[in-house]
Amino acid sequence: MRIGLVGLGRIGAFHAETLSGLPAVDTLVITDAREGVGDEVAARLRAGHPQARVEVVRPEELLAAGLDGLVVATATNGHAEWIRRGIEGGVPTFCEKPVAGSLAETIELARLESESETPVHIGHQRRFDVGFRRVREAVASGELGFVHTIRANTHDQAPPPAEFIPTSGGIFRDCGVHDFDAIRFVTGREIASVYAVGANKGADFFTEGGDVDTGAAVLTLDDDTLVLMSTTRYNGGGHDVRMEVMGERGTITAGLDHSLAMTSAEPDVDFPRGPQRWSFMERFLPAYRAELTAFFEVAAGRAPSPCTIADALEAFRTAEACELSRAQRRPVALTEIEGL
Repeated sequence: MRIGLVGLGRIGAFHAETLSGLPAVDTLVITDAREGVGDEVAARLRAGHPQARVEVVRPEELLAAGLDGLVVATATNGHAEWIRRGIEGGVPTFCEKPVAGSLAETIELARLESESETPVHIGHQRRFDVGFRRVREAVASGELGFVHTIRANTHDQAPPPAEFIPTSGGIFRDCGVHDFDAIRFVTGREIASVYAVGANKGADFFTEGGDVDTGAAVLTLDDDTLVLMSTTRYNGGGHDVRMEVMGERGTITAGLDHSLAMTSAEPDVDFPRGPQRWSFMERFLPAYRAELTAFFEVAAGRAPSPCTIADALEAFRTAEACELSRAQRRPVALTEIEGL
């Protein structure tokens, strides 16, 4: 397959490396708005993958390059434009989250997707993590009996650069949105209401950017399952992403392994033994590879999108509800947030 890739920053260069090593990719066509970056990345790919065929084009030439699929890894402010181009050009498109920077534009693109036969796959990579998929299976099979409580967390090892915060959309839209999508994926239920809070104990740039460095929320699902969700930019012991699902007959957890970024206060306990993981890219490396491999099946017409724009919209609506709840210090029903 001829796969196009737009955006060669941190995640884009990471995807380029992954795509170059996948047998399904005959040719990788890459581009970036920054002069010379495409040639630099292409040189590294050819050195690391001598068998890889890599072409470099200007951004305006990409969709005319005879693509079988498009991977969008630009900065957030470029996502909506490239998704729209992919749909209108009839090119199956994979895009990192978020779909767009605003709820209104996300809704508009979800409607465009619904009116088109061109598939779009949004990159919520936890759907391809083996632990989260096992938890989903346990819920769907009835292994746990009825589910009553879920604990979900996304705890970053260290804060992002200060300049990222004013454009991030806030901690619930940037970090918590992954938990919101994973909750829907694992349970098959919709989120009905939220109550969210946030606080700052770290760097001043969070407050200055109108954000918080730590957030928490109580979510109620449409079957009255309760979810306790937390997220923070400060978890110095390592990157920690987990989901505990508690049911009538038992509890199962994704992310509970020897990389767990905590220590036990109990005597004679040697769990976890490490090593810890220090970033989301390290934590979800196999999942990133799996989701891009799955995208080829979508692009070839052999499988439906495993995470549509409509799916991503529901996670984004929950993040919007959490930000509104935090700002107004009240519970927010999802019916208050515009949707399709």
